Amino acid sequence: MFAPNSRYYNIPTTTLKVTDSAGINREIRYLRRRFIPESESAITLVEHSVIQGDRLDNITARYLGDPTQFWRLCDTNKVLNSQELTEEIGRIIKIALPFS
Repeated sequence: MFAPNSRYYNIPTTTLKVTDSAGINREIRYLRRRFIPESESAITLVEHSVIQGDRLDNITARYLGDPTQFWRLCDTNKVLNSQELTEEIGRIIKIALPFS
């Protein structure tokens, strides 16, 4: 369902069986919750200091080789909103090995 480099890869799906207001039984499939790995156990490869004009996709491409992996930096640095990482000049962004 999801590409191997997706944050949702290997997240199990489950099914909820419901009866709608017309009395028809339906199944709703959904992904289970994704838990963010503990970043304390991650091995930091390098720390990047944010400069004017930095974009997270460019930073991710530079260090991880794939701009779509920005979510890994979010996980490691414990932010939910990816833009938080580059809002402040001088902020240190940890670049870590992918969690296994």
